[in-house]
Amino acid sequence: MKDFLKIFQNRNFSKLFLAGFTSMMGSIIGVTAFMFYLLDKFSEQPFYATLAELMYSLPTLAVFFIVGVLADRMDRQKIALYCDWICAVLCLALMGAILLDWMPLIFAVLFLRSAVGKFFFPADQAMVQGILSKDEYAIAAGLNQMVGSMFMLFGNMLGIFIYWSVGIQGAIAFDLVTYVVSALLIMSMKVNEEVRLPNGKHKFKDINIGMVWKDFGAGFSYIKNSKLLMALIFGFFLFGVVNGGLSVMPAFIMKYKLAPENYEQMMMWMGIVFGISVLAGSVICSMLAKKIKLSTAIIIGLFASGIAIGLCAVAANIWVFFIFTALMGLGIPLVNIGLGGWLPKIVDPKMMGRVQGAITPINMLSHTVTLALIAAFFPKFLSVEALFWVVGGALFIVGLFYMFTLPKYDVEETEETTDMDLKEKVPV
Repeated sequence: MKDFLKIFQNRNFSKLFLAGFTSMMGSIIGVTAFMFYLLDKFSEQPFYATLAELMYSLPTLAVFFIVGVLADRMDRQKIALYCDWICAVLCLALMGAILLDWMPLIFAVLFLRSAVGKFFFPADQAMVQGILSKDEYAIAAGLNQMVGSMFMLFGNMLGIFIYWSVGIQGAIAFDLVTYVVSALLIMSMKVNEEVRLPNGKHKFKDINIGMVWKDFGAGFSYIKNSKLLMALIFGFFLFGVVNGGLSVMPAFIMKYKLAPENYEQMMMWMGIVFGISVLAGSVICSMLAKKIKLSTAIIIGLFASGIAIGLCAVAANIWVFFIFTALMGLGIPLVNIGLGGWLPKIVDPKMMGRVQGAITPINMLSHTVTLALIAAFFPKFLSVEALFWVVGGALFIVGLFYMFTLPKYDVEETEETTDMDLKEKVPV
């Protein structure tokens, strides 16, 4: 607990943390409300709910080549700030599109807002790396995991409540407010120039196609020269499968199998169960972060959550499903805290944006393909149980792969080899 209190004495981190919190809150609540809006509006066509989720993942594939480059070449604080302001404006555009009730325009605005939002995370994480010390990375990862669990606990529930109370327009208006609050917090930060501009000052006119592709390629080359990063990349690809499936599977199994008459209420209860279990797991894992190897935490978490997701497929009733959901929630923090505490330690600060920019499209490619396959084959060719088996199996496969690869990478050895062997290859 003292470590958590100490890290918040860093005012820049406190503001950045709260900015990320509010920005994430808006997007999660809005996406949740919109999915239920589409499930109500097109009750017999789950394709639309899946398509809405695709509007979250597809934009990554449109902007992946430039996201990380901008985070490393331009002012990271301004990137995060402009993302929030533009997303706030697009919330107004989305409200107008919903009033017109023209689905192509609605999906187009959702796509654009998501594309703009993709620039926030690499800039945010790159600033965190400069604001905190290496010893604080795992603590920050634990805090981020706790925030994620709070969203799981209250995000879906609040999204559904707002949708019930004031409709989809009220949920989008809530999104707008959270983006504005996040922008104001980013504006109030006082970040050193070496953190905001680790590679020196650049102007937009300096960012041409040749430079973008050169820098993007440098990010992949940097990853290729690190065996640990290459091993982690494989996991991120399959994590995309998991994230894509879990974004729609709980709603589908509730609506079409376990609780067709009151699936919205049961989704709220599932959010509470899952959120509490992830929050408990986050607290436990944060305390264990300095006592066990990060590789061990990741592997245990993958096996535990993968088995739990697979068991969800055979749940005979809603209460058994909740038990397996809670077990899954206890395992996920081990993975997230392990990865979140490891990456900042092994990546050069000058390359963090490009590394994140390379990882994200790999993750989102599999995320998007998974959602596309679900939209095409569910429920005609794939049962909802099969979806859970596929996703649980993906986590189990990653667990097996990591079990044979990650333990040999000791943190201290990794830091030493990364600094000595790769630092000279970082383009400035």
